Parts: sequence; C-alpha cells; structure tokens
Amino acid sequence: MPEKSLREELLQLRPGDPAVDRLVEEIIGRVADKWTMLLIEVLTEQECCRFGELSRACSGISQKMLTQTLRAMERDGLVTRMVYPVVPPKVEYRLTDLGLGLSKAFCGVWLWAEANRETIEQARRDYAERQESEKASA
Repeated sequence: MPEKSLREELLQLRPGDPAVDRLVEEIIGRVADKWTMLLIEVLTEQECCRFGELSRACSGISQKMLTQTLRAMERDGLVTRMVYPVVPPKVEYRLTDLGLGLSKAFCGVWLWAEANRETIEQARRDYAERQESEKASA
C-alpha cells in the first residue's frame, strides 16, 4: 500500500465543519496580527504583566492599539485581566490555559523556522537572483 502524501495527510486533518472553519479563520486573523503574537510571547515569558510593562515590551505599539489588542484577546479567552481595588488602579494581564495552548501551538512555527532557516534563506537568494536575471534580460 503506497504511503499517503503530506498533502493527503493534511487534508484528512481538516474536520470539514463550516463552523470550525470560520473559527479557525477568525483565530488566524487574531493571531496573525503582530501585536497579538508579540503579547502572547511576552506573557508566555513573563507570566504576568501590567499594562505599562506590556507597552514597554512591545516597542512601537500605541496605547490605543495595546488596549484594543488586549480586549480582543480577553474576549477570545486568551488572557485574563485582574483589576486590584487600589489607588492608583493596578491591572495585571496573564495568559489563560487557552492562551498558553495557543502559545504552545505557535512554538511549532518557531521550530519549523529554525529547522528550515537555511532552506528559506537559500530560496530567497535564488529568487533575488532570478529577479535580477529577469531585469537584466528585459
């Protein structure tokens, strides 16, 4: 019996449920955002952070974007927001188990990138050379 191709294996992993497909598209949209990924990384490493700490860790993020991203992550169940009744208010953020699970899933991307870095870099060099050759021959 011939072995299944990687494409066949991957296609069998997909459940084919339209509701799951929509959810996956929504989650990819959420985590494909660079700020969400960066916040997941920071909160995985630091466990618990205050707003200002997250702002400093995410160089270039505006206060408005940080607030919007944290709210969206909280709505999706990826982070918890703990407000302490003190003056001035103290608010801490941490990943939920769901957020940690997503962080773990994306560790696979880092592992894949590490394992394939040389191949990707070579493909980029080859592409750049082809582009130069096409420009020169045009």
